[in-house]
Amino acid sequence: MPMNVDERIKSDYRIIISRSDRRPKAELYAFNLAQEIPSIPLPLKAEDQEPLIPLQELLHSLYERGSYDLAINYQKRTLEDLSETDQTWINHLLQEQELI
Repeated sequence: MPMNVDERIKSDYRIIISRSDRRPKAELYAFNLAQEIPSIPLPLKAEDQEPLIPLQELLHSLYERGSYDLAINYQKRTLEDLSETDQTWINHLLQEQELI
């Protein structure tokens, strides 16, 4: 999606919240692989209160409920495109979870 974003904002992932009553302006939630996914407001009508969606918590819950630790082969190295820092972080995380 083409955007005019401050070039100093470097991130692996971005979430954009674009409310219909505020377009073309939008909110940018930028984060990197080793950071927690931010909680974001769920856009509703302008007069409605927006609930905060805890995306990190939701992702962890879905991972647990889906038993993805049993379905994903963490021994297989498929992350060659990541930086060395991110690969080290992932390996440490997988070791903590006893997945490798």
